[in-house]
Amino acid sequence: MRKPQDQKLSFGGLSDSSYVLSRRAVLSGLGVMTLLGASGCSQTLELPSLGTVEPSGGMPPVGVDRMSTGSIPLVSIDSNITDNGTMYASLIDNGFVIPAVPFQKVKPEFRRQIVLDPTGEAPGTIVVRLNERHLYWVQEGGEAIRYGVGIGKAGFEWNGRAEIQYTKQWPTWTPPKEMIARKPELVKWSGGQPGGLDNPLGARAHYIYKDGRDTGYRVHGSPEWWSIGTQASSGCVRMINQDVIDLYNRVKASPTRVPIVVA
Repeated sequence: MRKPQDQKLSFGGLSDSSYVLSRRAVLSGLGVMTLLGASGCSQTLELPSLGTVEPSGGMPPVGVDRMSTGSIPLVSIDSNITDNGTMYASLIDNGFVIPAVPFQKVKPEFRRQIVLDPTGEAPGTIVVRLNERHLYWVQEGGEAIRYGVGIGKAGFEWNGRAEIQYTKQWPTWTPPKEMIARKPELVKWSGGQPGGLDNPLGARAHYIYKDGRDTGYRVHGSPEWWSIGTQASSGCVRMINQDVIDLYNRVKASPTRVPIVVA
């Protein structure tokens, strides 16, 4: 007598080997579909045609459910927002070699990315949400580019509606008199510290004006990438140098002065 596992199985004209192959194909397909559902992805994955066994031995195709899960809305693709290793790599800018940022040490929520716009502001607006430590560049289509930022220490914050009057590359930093009074060692820069890798304003600065007057506050780069997501500045909004260059290029391309909302 044959053992049960040695018996030949015939199903709808298929040999045992054909049945095993078909069964494996079905299980494989179901496994992929399970993974797709778990990911919450709203894109459609093209799967091999699966089939039910017919008495004739044919394998008619079975429709694949192409309904979106709707759990993760799609956002557009921007060539300047790719993988973290590319965005935060070392780069040469105006003769300065900006070091790579060890992005693994920066919390994911503070790395540059495209998100659905939560601000409701018009496209071409900069929105800084102090509690979130996020800066949004509002785009068309209900999206925004989100950057992590560092903000002012308690008592040094500024908020309100204003505009970016102008921008500068590798700006000169002049410490305010009040800062020099707190830190006398900064008196050497009372005439201005030239732009450079150690300059507190970093690679770019956006100058905030309200009603035509300089607020004294800036959105600027910083060599201190580790301060992003913290409350550490003297009131300005600081960004990773690679991020502030990206924002600068967008602001410069704007046909009008860029409004900014800090709240």
